[in-house]
Amino acid sequence: MKPIALAIVEDDPIIRESLRTFLGGDPQFELVYTAVSMEDFLQALDRDPHLIPSAMLLDIQLPGQSGIEGIPAIKKYRPDIDIIMLTTFEESDKIFAALCAGACSYLSKRVSLVTIRDAILTVHRGGSYMSPSIARKVVEYFAPIPKKIDGPLTSRQQEIVECIVNGLSYKMAADKLGISLDTVRTHIKHIYQVLEINSKGELIRKTLDKR
Repeated sequence: MKPIALAIVEDDPIIRESLRTFLGGDPQFELVYTAVSMEDFLQALDRDPHLIPSAMLLDIQLPGQSGIEGIPAIKKYRPDIDIIMLTTFEESDKIFAALCAGACSYLSKRVSLVTIRDAILTVHRGGSYMSPSIARKVVEYFAPIPKKIDGPLTSRQQEIVECIVNGLSYKMAADKLGISLDTVRTHIKHIYQVLEINSKGELIRKTLDKR
């Protein structure tokens, strides 16, 4: 297999040297360029038309232009390059900004060098790779939002609210209305959903504010 032409843009000297030593010593890779900033890398692409990395590891927080800001310019020079973000940032906004800009994978710097190597190989084969913590955020982002219960409170629910506002406990409200304690608790749960509240105090305050 032809070695993967790899570029690295990383300003931390320790991390940069670790990546260069580990990946540069692997026959599966050809380390074609290592840069400390976005500007450095873009100037190198501009100077040398023969500099054609097929994959790159890109940090976000760099001196000058950030990695995310630089992705469109990189893609302008090398549209087919596979950009793998390697960063300390795991916030959802950074993840989606990078992916929307054109990155195909997102790795936390907390992963091992072996994992980084495997991620590059996965991407080179046409896949994508996310650190487990990053993948979880992506899944959570696209997870369906629980449907809110619409409509006003039922007459029974309004009776329960009145009991609570008047200082009755759930047990006392159950006794007064001739229903079970579990039924009161079920109604309370639905009332909280309809009113979008989370506590008895909020229920009382919201009810009194409407009077």
